[in-house]
Amino acid sequence: MLRITELSLPLDHPPQALREAIVRRLGIADEALLSCTVFKRSYDARKKNSEISFVYIVDLELRDEAQVLQRLADDRHVMPAPDTRYHPLPRVQGSITERPVIVGFGPCGLFAALILAQAGLCPIVLERGRDVRRRTKDTWALWRQQVLTPESNVQFGEGGAGLFSDGKLYSQIKDPHFYGRKVMEEFVKAGAPAEILYVSKPHIGTFRLTGVVAAMREQIITLGGEVRFESRVSELLLEDGRVQGVQLENGESIHSHHVVLALGHSSRDTFRMLHRQGVFVEAKPFAIGFRIEHPQSMIDRARLGKYAGHPELGAADYKLVHHAVNGRAVYSFCMCPGGTVVAATSEPERVVTNGMSQYSRNERNANAGIVVGIEPRQDFPDGPLAGIALQEQLESHAFVLGGSNYCAPGQQVGDFLRGKASRAFTGVQPSYKPGVTPTDLASALPGYAIEAIREALPAFARQIRGFDREDAVLTGVETRTSSPVRITRDKETLQSLNTQGLYPAGEGAGYAGGILSAGVDGIRVGEAVARSLLATSSGRGQ
Repeated sequence: MLRITELSLPLDHPPQALREAIVRRLGIADEALLSCTVFKRSYDARKKNSEISFVYIVDLELRDEAQVLQRLADDRHVMPAPDTRYHPLPRVQGSITERPVIVGFGPCGLFAALILAQAGLCPIVLERGRDVRRRTKDTWALWRQQVLTPESNVQFGEGGAGLFSDGKLYSQIKDPHFYGRKVMEEFVKAGAPAEILYVSKPHIGTFRLTGVVAAMREQIITLGGEVRFESRVSELLLEDGRVQGVQLENGESIHSHHVVLALGHSSRDTFRMLHRQGVFVEAKPFAIGFRIEHPQSMIDRARLGKYAGHPELGAADYKLVHHAVNGRAVYSFCMCPGGTVVAATSEPERVVTNGMSQYSRNERNANAGIVVGIEPRQDFPDGPLAGIALQEQLESHAFVLGGSNYCAPGQQVGDFLRGKASRAFTGVQPSYKPGVTPTDLASALPGYAIEAIREALPAFARQIRGFDREDAVLTGVETRTSSPVRITRDKETLQSLNTQGLYPAGEGAGYAGGILSAGVDGIRVGEAVARSLLATSSGRGQ
């Protein structure tokens, strides 16, 4: 296989143009090209007012590959294609002496369970929330009826926090083993659109993702795994610094020397339990801020120029960062083109916002978090759980600012910049449900964050015209950008630093930030558990 990079074609090129461009680039006869696969397709919008082009990476099979490679040895865009296939661990032969336990069934727990099930190791998954069907009903009850189910909502339940999001499947993590490709391929096998394998910023969207997750759960069960919902872990069973299993809230004990903690970033009660039981936990940086909404058409024009609205490009996104004079970094987070702002609390009498898009991304507004980075030593130095306390304080205050009924506090950008309370929303209408209460957001975040965001919004407007428009809407608060703790693990074994057999994983443990990176970490941890089990089970050496 050969690979060609940086192969550009016009935005509206016909399907056969790609093959023609490959043949022309390599200087070969058409019949010498045996097959071609698009590995990645992105677009170059730097000349948005003149021409936008697609840029391809393609993998090829040729009749005389060695000869072509030798002839084009000086062309840095033609090279041997890397092996991106997933190489599974050997499947266990015969019976196993114990079953691994996975706590949490978000993307990380899902892929850890899948890897273990595919290896014949019959994992037991314990998810505190409900399956996707019931979870969706519970989540809509908060949005439509202001009724919160603490164990089944945007944060808890099958699919994890990423289920009610844009379903973004891209990440900047280092992935030398192409585990991200394995994540994509499994999603496609479970019903996701095949284009996620090659578009530069793939996404699935909430409604499609629910079906994908349910199909993968059935695959795990078919392979011998077990998935238990409404099964909250209340204690670890520990002995001499080694995990012996877990105890559930209902009093049941499940014994295993291999426990994966794929908790997600909002399992605050579990973080406190781990700290109480002596598992090493440390505070880590995260960010706090607001959601901002603009007309999607405005973002499209700013990013795509005359190509705004082109069906091949879809809704445009953005990524912004500003370093404020007070030393704070302000940046856009989890940008959702053509989406909505959603109620994301998991605890009574607290308000949390997040963003969500469907696969079509065709809602009127664009939204993103505008957040300020905070550091443990500087902003919450009082122990490893101090970041959780700060989140809880801000979310409780937001609940009061919004009217103490799960409506969120909001403010027009013009009023926010002037330090004046909003009385109504005059242009851009907020999408957050159950509703947004116009108010003054100055007290919703610490002073340093408000100061930094007020400085950043006009700076962002120099990159995206209208970003600081008078009627754009800020909705508070965005506090769960990532886990406020890290359950630190050994770099080689991936086990807790002081609790043998305990495998902290994914976003809640501080090792991922989104669906793709959480899935990749789930594969890594699943493989680590499998190797340990295979080395001590009846399948040793198979």
